[in-house]
Amino acid sequence: MTHESVPAFLEIIEGREMSSGLRRELVECWVTVTNAGGAAGFPFPPVSFDEVAVVADRLIAGLDPERSRFLLALVDGTLAGWLNVRRSVDPLIAHWGTVHHLQTHTGFRGRGIGAALMRRVRQVAREEMGLEQLRLAARGGVGLEDFYGRLGWKEIGRWPGALRLAPGDDRDEILMMLDL
Repeated sequence: MTHESVPAFLEIIEGREMSSGLRRELVECWVTVTNAGGAAGFPFPPVSFDEVAVVADRLIAGLDPERSRFLLALVDGTLAGWLNVRRSVDPLIAHWGTVHHLQTHTGFRGRGIGAALMRRVRQVAREEMGLEQLRLAARGGVGLEDFYGRLGWKEIGRWPGALRLAPGDDRDEILMMLDL
């Protein structure tokens, strides 16, 4: 990662902390990533700002310091990438969290933003949320298991053909974990 792309991190732990400008940037990032073919929660591009805003607003409304937070990467004050980390309220599994929606804006790809977010979420999950393990599910066929593997994540299973992107284009859903 070059010096000019070293991100500053911002955690949003309550919905009221999300400014309208930051919300707009987050939704625009999500639209851009999805419409560029990214595995970001909307499997069938194209998506519109309004479609994504509904889902983003639900995530924002569910933010809670103990259960769900956004981790944003900013480069020169511009949103370069983000993710959501959550834990269940179920006491049987409250010691682990799940990473959702890791995204790097297409204008910042190749600069290490995604890797930086994943390194930072490891620290946040352990030190601030008290988690012992993180999990995620990734779309097969796009090299994500290699990306996460380089960051210490282990593949723990697959659901073969679980994701049908188009007729004849079934992908595995790859289950991964990281001990903190």
